[in-house]
Amino acid sequence: MISCVISAYNEENNIDDCLLSVNWVDEIILINNSSIDLTVTKAKKYTSKIFTRPNNKMLNINKNYGFEKATGEWILNLDADERVSHELKEEIHEAISESHLVGFEIPRKNILFGKWIKHGIWWPDCQLRLFRKGQGKFPCLHIHEKIKVNGTIGKLKNPIIHYNYSSINQFVKKMNDIYTDNEAENLIKLGRKIYWFDAIRMPINDFLANFFTRGSYKDGLHGLVLSSLQAFYAFLVFAKVWEKQKFWEYNNSKFLSATKKELDKSYNDTNYWFKKTVAKSFLKSLLGK
Repeated sequence: MISCVISAYNEENNIDDCLLSVNWVDEIILINNSSIDLTVTKAKKYTSKIFTRPNNKMLNINKNYGFEKATGEWILNLDADERVSHELKEEIHEAISESHLVGFEIPRKNILFGKWIKHGIWWPDCQLRLFRKGQGKFPCLHIHEKIKVNGTIGKLKNPIIHYNYSSINQFVKKMNDIYTDNEAENLIKLGRKIYWFDAIRMPINDFLANFFTRGSYKDGLHGLVLSSLQAFYAFLVFAKVWEKQKFWEYNNSKFLSATKKELDKSYNDTNYWFKKTVAKSFLKSLLGK
């Protein structure tokens, strides 16, 4: 028996397609995070097991609550903007019928700004979303954390289809209202010390890691914009940690030259990764890969 647990807040535009894609499971559990739109009205067409909870910023608390309410031997965890294809459905049935594992990671096919993003942090983006009842839960320490299970896990091949951000406004709103607040709080809890130059290093390092190292440049303009947004994400985390530390001051007679030195280093790092990436691509073309 499979229970699908979905946590949703104001997802009237997504909930129908999501629930239709899992209408083959034995039980659907919807955790309604105090939605004020038609999410619940639409969901009632597919399940009577709807539980309303406060819209906690630590989203995973409500997801764990849903896991507790599930009665199936296996739990499939989805978000409202995700879909299960026929191919994934068949693979899930096959996997759980033969397995002694406690869970499975599933890749996610992220659709951002109308395009499947095949590089960077967006693919294969494996998430542990299928696990045995009572064997897994979120630690609820970090908003981007993964489900932790007690035991050995496997991996499925077919992806969850994730209709992620559809507008810049949506991306920036979530980044500002939810994610970066949580990131900043976690850095403070971990005792991470920040320095003035992190205002430059954190966003630049994030951009270089995504655009060059993880290959986001292969997604063209989409990859460039997403890498830039991730860099801004890192800058916001720095700024919010600084804010929580009461906007401490830093300034001296060498501040301008020190800033230039940091920017020069960023320029040199960019050149290094550009040349390395070009050389790697050239080598692959020679080897016919």
